[in-house]
Amino acid sequence: MSAPVSETVPTAISSTISESGDTPRIVVAALYKFVTLNDFEALREPLRQTMVDNDVKGTLLLAKEGINGTVAGTREGIDALLAWLSADPRLTDIDHKESFCDETPFYRTKVKLKKEIVTLGVPGIDPNDTVGTYVEPENWNDVISDPEVLVIDTRNDYEVAIGSFEGAVDPKTTTFREFPEYVREQFDPEKHKKVAMFCTGGIRCEKASSFMLKEGFEEVYHLKGGVLNYLEKVPEEQSLWRGECFVFDNRVAVRHDLSEGSFEQCHACRMPISEEDMQSSAYEPGISCPHCIDSLPEKTRAAARERQRQIELAKARGEPHPLGYNHREKA
Repeated sequence: MSAPVSETVPTAISSTISESGDTPRIVVAALYKFVTLNDFEALREPLRQTMVDNDVKGTLLLAKEGINGTVAGTREGIDALLAWLSADPRLTDIDHKESFCDETPFYRTKVKLKKEIVTLGVPGIDPNDTVGTYVEPENWNDVISDPEVLVIDTRNDYEVAIGSFEGAVDPKTTTFREFPEYVREQFDPEKHKKVAMFCTGGIRCEKASSFMLKEGFEEVYHLKGGVLNYLEKVPEEQSLWRGECFVFDNRVAVRHDLSEGSFEQCHACRMPISEEDMQSSAYEPGISCPHCIDSLPEKTRAAARERQRQIELAKARGEPHPLGYNHREKA
């Protein structure tokens, strides 16, 4: 569940205490479900009002194909929202993960109507109609260790850059919209009989599996619950994951034990940046990093400078401040 909701959903990991050992005040809930919602437009206002009434912040996406998003609030507020969703028989078993923090990561309440809850851009692809075979984390190693299985990482290049499964193919996409063209150019259903895919929390590879089946690939598997579910359930000594896992929240990345990773994030381009990147002359907090110093236009750079100035002013006043500019939201 993409940086603040875009291509993918911000995904979270279950946790019960903060680093200080105290119980945090804020529950962050990442949720999604592919389910036919013919009345999704009519659900928008009552859903938004339920969030407002319970002081739940964040963004939820509604489309005919389902619901997707990440929200935050008190334990009582999140429980009230989940109860409201569960009252609809179509949403009783919604995929739901939680993490916890001391300060709300969102400052607005939004419910948006979309054509897709994760944007693939290919008409007629609906996991409610056709979907691949779910693979439990405990069985994933056996699947991807089969030499006859083509393993594809469906995430974007900036996510793959900091970690992936051993032997997985990197499509080098910058948005999920590029995935269909990549598959059509690189793979042949007659040659690649078995395909296994994965993503951060399960939503992208679920939709990708539907696309692959429609393209004629015979056996299509995808990791249930995504990489985060795998890291949670598979012991590190048995793991085939290498590196850290990019997550769409203020942790930036997590290690195999689900602790916060070693990466920060450039607030100009949203790329994960290492300690080495931050030592570069191209790194200016909130404005540029080695990944974007030569790519972002000056207009965007100027907006980043102003955003950073506002962030610093807000910090000095002890006020909430917005996240940095995210150029991928327009992708």
